[in-house]
Amino acid sequence: MSILAIGTISGTSLDGMDIALCRFSETQKGWKYDIEEATTITYPESWVTSLRNASSLNAHEFLMLHNKYGLYTGELIHKFISETGKLPLLIASHGHTIFHDPNEKLTFQLGNGASIAASTRLTTVSDFRILNVALGGQGAPLVPAGDQLLFADYEYCLNLGGFANISFEVGGIRQAYDICPVNVLLNTLAQQKGFSFDKNGMIGASGNINKSLLLKLNSLDYYHANWPKSIGREWVEKEINPLVTSFPLSVEDLAATVYEHISEQISYAMPRPGSVLITGGGAKNTFLMQRISSKTNCQLVIPDEQLVDYKEALIFALLGILALTGRENVYGSATGSDQNHIGGTIFRI
Repeated sequence: MSILAIGTISGTSLDGMDIALCRFSETQKGWKYDIEEATTITYPESWVTSLRNASSLNAHEFLMLHNKYGLYTGELIHKFISETGKLPLLIASHGHTIFHDPNEKLTFQLGNGASIAASTRLTTVSDFRILNVALGGQGAPLVPAGDQLLFADYEYCLNLGGFANISFEVGGIRQAYDICPVNVLLNTLAQQKGFSFDKNGMIGASGNINKSLLLKLNSLDYYHANWPKSIGREWVEKEINPLVTSFPLSVEDLAATVYEHISEQISYAMPRPGSVLITGGGAKNTFLMQRISSKTNCQLVIPDEQLVDYKEALIFALLGILALTGRENVYGSATGSDQNHIGGTIFRI
């Protein structure tokens, strides 16, 4: 028996919404998957502005945007379903993270699941993070359950999106954490040169590393804390941005230093040799991949472009199925919560 489900996620870097229609089947040997259709909807400038400014809204405006973004998500998914001609059992929506401060037991992903369900008339699972944070967890990363069920053949699963996160097994137990900012930093620097992102790392490759800035970046307390741990936009704005802007360097030199910082932190996260499945937009950045490769003895595996682009949406579709069928989909060992549990609020239609 196979199950068709849609997974959707909006990245911190605001490049758009990923939607993936995935077919899953569970066998005695484990789960099998196929991404049947997938697309990325680029946000119009009006939505980029709304999402970027969401954290500064008053309570009423924020809740209105929460509903509006849910309806917008539902409309995009409804159009996607109409074009594919395939009806899924459910929608699993990660939403767009606006607040993430697990130390204060706070995380919020914009996009009301009830609005998505009402718009599409399909059962929707959303708010995957809130129970984990309430249970003392980081609320992130959530993909390790999917990594273990779908990609256990790899020593490490590394995602290079707005942030880099990694999952791996120690003694048969899945562990995971956020490593460092990636595209959320690199895109900001590229925008200063008039680009939306640093294609193939051309800006960084043309600069020189500033050792003083690199030392300060690598010395930040977060990098020396034990995992599980996670970071969000708030941490970047408080810890990284003021540090980077305090150095009177060219954009090229800042980018070169940030690339070095990212590649060093990622190399520290992979101390054991083995194969590394690398996905996310950063996997397409040739300069970033060269820098990471130069610092590790691991075998870096970049899969087909569809999996690179849609692995997280694929996994959220699976997390939605697990939630709907009453099975654990969030691991305490990976997030720091006091127990494994079922994450996701279900809106049944």
